Amino acid sequence: MFISDCRREFYDVIVSQRVLLLVASDVDALCACKILQALFQCDHVQYTLVPASGWQELETAFLEHKDQFKYFVLINCGANVDLLEILQPEEDTFFFVCDSHRPINVVNVYNDTQIKLLVKQDDDLGVPAYDDIFRDDEDEEEDSENESEGSEPSEKRRRFEEDIIERTMKRRQRREWEARRREILFDYEQYEYHGTSSAMVMFDLAWIMSKDLNDMLWWAIVGLTDQWIQDKITQMKYVTDIGILQRHVSRHNHRNEDEENSLSIDCMRIAFEYDLRLALYQHWSLYESLCNTSYTSASLKLWSVQGQKRLHEFLADMGLPLKQVKQKFNSMDMSLKENLREMIEESANKFGMKDLRVQTFSIHFGFKNKFSASDIVYATASLMENIEKEGPETTNFIKALDSLSRGNLDKLHQGLALAKKQLRAIQQTVASCICTNLVISQGPFLYCSLMEGTPDVKLFSKPVSLCLLSKYLLKSFVCSTKNKRCKLLPLIMAAPMDVEQGTVIMVGIPPETESSDKKNFFGRAFEKAADSTNSRTLHNHFDMSIIELKTEDRSKFLDALISLLS
Repeated sequence: MFISDCRREFYDVIVSQRVLLLVASDVDALCACKILQALFQCDHVQYTLVPASGWQELETAFLEHKDQFKYFVLINCGANVDLLEILQPEEDTFFFVCDSHRPINVVNVYNDTQIKLLVKQDDDLGVPAYDDIFRDDEDEEEDSENESEGSEPSEKRRRFEEDIIERTMKRRQRREWEARRREILFDYEQYEYHGTSSAMVMFDLAWIMSKDLNDMLWWAIVGLTDQWIQDKITQMKYVTDIGILQRHVSRHNHRNEDEENSLSIDCMRIAFEYDLRLALYQHWSLYESLCNTSYTSASLKLWSVQGQKRLHEFLADMGLPLKQVKQKFNSMDMSLKENLREMIEESANKFGMKDLRVQTFSIHFGFKNKFSASDIVYATASLMENIEKEGPETTNFIKALDSLSRGNLDKLHQGLALAKKQLRAIQQTVASCICTNLVISQGPFLYCSLMEGTPDVKLFSKPVSLCLLSKYLLKSFVCSTKNKRCKLLPLIMAAPMDVEQGTVIMVGIPPETESSDKKNFFGRAFEKAADSTNSRTLHNHFDMSIIELKTEDRSKFLDALISLLS
């Protein structure tokens, strides 16, 4: 059931209990977790934190801890499946689910006792009415005793005939109701999409309890920015949520402008700004950032010789010498940096890049440290999917979580270095896929498969990296193809997962169109195609549009998808 009062029905209930936190492996979930941890610290709540990167880990963690804990908080996992069926918990176990995955499973919505959903009620959830999908069977089982009160056989026969007619009518009504139910559920569950960021929901809770700090506000901003960078929400939703957070930012940071009450330089300040849509440019060179940002790379078609020429024309139009743009951004001439944003925007408009400016926030503390929200997202995501093994499985999760704290700058800088590596790898892979025509039209969708032995292929066995690559590739393909029909198609991307076990990881992403509502139909399509072909698949990810598949089953699985979506 939905919780209407987060403080009374959620926080006040768990504040005196031992709690198990189950957190998904994405940046928004980490930010929500940081906010909740800070609240728990204020009130000395005992909790255990367990990372869960998929359904298998979630089930294992639950089975290991179900005897010690009765209260479970799930962050960015658990809303879009029937939790009670998967976990089979005891009746005195309670789940609080804060998850941005939609649609929410109807059993979770209408379970009044064990499952409590922390979801922003403003989101357009469109949950079907209870009576349309659930029905009590008691009235079905009519007692069919033939009363032998009437002595005459004709009376018996008449009653018997009436009974048969009545039962036939009831069966027909039930069949009609079941057909309508299937239709309603199909419409409701057909598309997968994302609601309000979990970090924002947790920040709202902190704000209601008057315990919101600037750090918590920053984590909420990073959580929202993660949704935008991963392309999970529409531009409209992003701008609306930025507006909500902007009010909190001015409430927390208004002392900076006042000379008398100004804060010490070491205090943290958050500022709203219109920044450039260039990845990590303040920690890189401007040239590298232009080359490795998907928006500029796709618009200028940088994988071609012609594109490289256009990039140099673009820099010349701004009047920026190559020597300046190729050195670290921090080392550029101050005179150039002062009006850089205006210069870039003016020239970008001439080159058809009208959306190079984006609303965002930045954080300042000390003299040197300035980071934009997108820098933190790239760094944290890269730490989480770092492929260099450094100990147990959870090391990456803990490192990524630590990098969100201001005290761990060394981890954040390590994340920024990994993020640059990741962006370069993505850009090089996109270029080679387009230049060697690896993206092929399969009818209802585009398909691209990375071969074993491709450079950096190990990185793309991770879900977030593969999704980023797929989105960058689709954007670039749409800019490069002359086929108008192909511009409107979705993309399925496959990469080797585990060579020894012979598995591939596959992700489906919706079409790249201006009016896209970011709703993804591949989750349901993958399930149906796997069922109809008996393909050996593993639906282990919290995003239904990512699956693992045996390599030898790939061709029959794709054939089933083509016939299903045609």
